[in-house]
Amino acid sequence: MVRFRLIKLFCHIFTLFVLVWIIGCAGSSPKDDRDFESQFKKAKTLLEKKKYIRAQEEFHLLVLKASHTDIGDDALFYLGESYFLNKEYPLAISQYDRLIRKFEFSTYVEQARWRICESYVSESPDYYHDQKNTNKALEKIQEFLDDYPSTEYRDEAQNTILGLRAKLGMKMYEVGVLYIKLRAFDSALIAFDNMLDNYYDTPYAELAHVGIIRCHSEMLEVEKAQEYLGLKKDILNVELQTEAERYIAKAHKRIEKAR
Repeated sequence: MVRFRLIKLFCHIFTLFVLVWIIGCAGSSPKDDRDFESQFKKAKTLLEKKKYIRAQEEFHLLVLKASHTDIGDDALFYLGESYFLNKEYPLAISQYDRLIRKFEFSTYVEQARWRICESYVSESPDYYHDQKNTNKALEKIQEFLDDYPSTEYRDEAQNTILGLRAKLGMKMYEVGVLYIKLRAFDSALIAFDNMLDNYYDTPYAELAHVGIIRCHSEMLEVEKAQEYLGLKKDILNVELQTEAERYIAKAHKRIEKAR
């Protein structure tokens, strides 16, 4: 008898707990689309006030509860925005990717893809670090331009590509400079040649040409240095021409001194 009463009491308690949980959930959840819209406006207001963490919480709830409504893609896009504006770029990329996969016909897709590009650019480190994210940014921007050739972001995208390529060119140029400091001139020549093959359109191309002339001069290959300068003289500014000629002159002096 006592055992039966305990079981009955336990059932009553469990039922009460379930009812309280259901009521609590119902009380905290929007009842219809108008409630979702109200919550969305609240979340956007938090975003505009730069209260990004609180905005993330609100948008995250909407993504969970309102993805089936008209604001489903809005909530997911602005969840990405709340991460992006808070400089949490990997998390932003994740949400934008979700939007693109889940709402492929959304009006936010183009903007989300551009935000992904911007996120990878922001994650691109200084030239002396690993450039995985720089290369990823270039890949994403090129894909974006291929898919949206008339995009409003076209000029910005092209300028960003130039900046990223300049960074990669600088990294490769500095490899050549390092080899010169180590007096590994053959390796420096290879580095400069590779740099010119891949980043000939960057500001460091002229410096790489001078680096090649310097390497030949340091190895006392004066004829090669002079020949190379003759081929590249028209594309070097006066200052760099003078620097290249100085390396060649220095090599001549070393040769004369050794005789």
